[in-house]
Amino acid sequence: MNFRKQSKQESVGFQIAPMIDVVFLLLCFFVTSQIFSQWETEIDITLPTAKTGQTPQRLPGEIIINILADGSAIVNGRNLDDDSMDTMLKRLAGVFPGQPVLLRADKATAYEHVIKVLDLCRQADIWNISFATGVPEE
Repeated sequence: MNFRKQSKQESVGFQIAPMIDVVFLLLCFFVTSQIFSQWETEIDITLPTAKTGQTPQRLPGEIIINILADGSAIVNGRNLDDDSMDTMLKRLAGVFPGQPVLLRADKATAYEHVIKVLDLCRQADIWNISFATGVPEE
């Protein structure tokens, strides 16, 4: 007795529904990881702590200026001198009035370096400035 069917099995072909699911999940993953990669944080900056500090919501288009302990300023991974920083800030203020800027200065940074960047922001007519602080360890 032969219990096997003599019919040939048809090829299923390309399944589009699982492929759409996989592509959608990959898209969600990359969009989420891109948001976190935009938090331009320099590893060698130790932020000062503040007990009353709060974690603010990131503003769209916010520019992060990292000021290292030696006074050098880093924006978008590029080390900028005073002239190029002034040019960039004036161009941003001209295109986007009310441009938000976040200053992240190392706690060992001299006060004069922070004031120098604040002065450049003021000359470029940027007034929406925030300062980054860390949460104190308990």
